[in-house]
Order: sequence, then C-alpha cells, then structure tokens
Amino acid sequence: MTDPTISPKGDASLVLVVDDEVQMTAIISFALETQGLRTLTAPDAPSARTLLEAEPIELVVLDVMLPGESGIDLCRSLRDTSDVPVILLTALGEVDDRVAGLTAGADDYLTKPFSPRELALRAQAILRRSTGSTMLNGPTGQVLQCGALRVDRERGSASWDGVDLDLPETELRLLGRLAQDAGRAVPLRTLLQEVWGTSRAEGGRDMVKSMIYRLRQQMRAQGAPTDLIEAVRGQGYRVRVLPANHPR
Repeated sequence: MTDPTISPKGDASLVLVVDDEVQMTAIISFALETQGLRTLTAPDAPSARTLLEAEPIELVVLDVMLPGESGIDLCRSLRDTSDVPVILLTALGEVDDRVAGLTAGADDYLTKPFSPRELALRAQAILRRSTGSTMLNGPTGQVLQCGALRVDRERGSASWDGVDLDLPETELRLLGRLAQDAGRAVPLRTLLQEVWGTSRAEGGRDMVKSMIYRLRQQMRAQGAPTDLIEAVRGQGYRVRVLPANHPR
C-alpha cells in the first residue's frame, strides 16, 4: 500500500487503486503519481472500504475481477453511500461488464490492456470536473429552465417542479448538457466529448445508453416523467420541455 505522505504533492488528489494484481497496481500507481496525484492501493473490496472510510479519497480506479466481492458489486454499494467518482477496469471485449459497471454507477471505464497514460489523463479529467464549481463548461451561475425541469450549473443541482433531484455528479453533467439544448437532439459524439471528455467510438454508444437508462430510472424514482429524456433515432438524445402536470 502506498503511503500518501510520500507522493509527489502533499495537497494533490488522492486516488484509490483497487486490484488484486500487484504488478497492475504498481503500474497504475506509477502512472497516476507521475501526473502529480497521490495513490493508495487495495487488493479487495473490504480493504477498499476501510480506506474509503479513513482517507479523503477523491477517485477510485476499480478492477471488475476481484477476489470475493466483484468490482461491479463494490461500485454499486459505493453509489448507495458516496458520490466518489469511479473508473472501472474491464477485460477486453467484455461488453456486459462495461454495461453492468456503468449501470452500477461507474463514471468511466477502460478495457485491458490499456495505456497507463490514458488512464492518468482520464483520472485528471474526472477530478477536474468533480472539484470544479460548475457542472458544465460555461458561464457560472447559468440556470437552465426547461418546462418544469431546472438545472443550476453553479450549484451543480437539478430539480423537477421545484423538488430537488438527488443525482450523482456524472448524471448531473449529462442532464445539464441535454438541458442546454432542450428540445433538440444532442449527438452521441457531443455527449462523449463534453460529459466524459473523450472522443472514443469503441464502447461509447453502450456507455451513453447505460447512463441515460440510469438517469431515467433515478429521475423517475424522484417524481420526474419517464419520457422526459428520449432517444432520437440516428441523432442522439434530447430533453423534452414538459410541464409539471405531465403524466408520470
């Protein structure tokens, strides 16, 4: 386990790497630390939980294949108690793992083998978004009103008919980007670039689709209409401008 006090910068963001392969955790930790981040490592879910309770961890890099409780199950349980961002590491070609991980609450994923530098850059991008004062790039204080849906970029919050929606950070960014062009379809490429900070095509459609599904379910559970967000065939997704009395 890496002692955070010996990392390059004492005030740098602390990242937890959860993987039972010692060589892999060493490679990942080195890549993150060369980008100025601090790291801790854990070989399994119980060890990860202990560190998450004891340390101010700002990002988790999580392998799907762990001994005992899987990375997907750990990610799902984290979402019940925390908004800490999660990058999931999956085996090459395992689409089901990627979809399950995103549905469980992961913010991003990489397939093995991957470039350690790419992982470090994605980690930095997620940390910049999660520690920023605005939910999306643009003027601070901007409020988007789309019928009964309201998205406040400065507060990083959203509400339906005056009732706050309790949404994780990635879902808030996605909803905010859709609300920015309310009534118009936002292309998948645009969502990938502006919400996830990537232009990759491989797996991108599944990632957006899974996050849209999760966002719909979360909003529905809190009183928003199920058809507030709709897919537009061949174009992308859009937020509909609906009144508060629209059928649930």
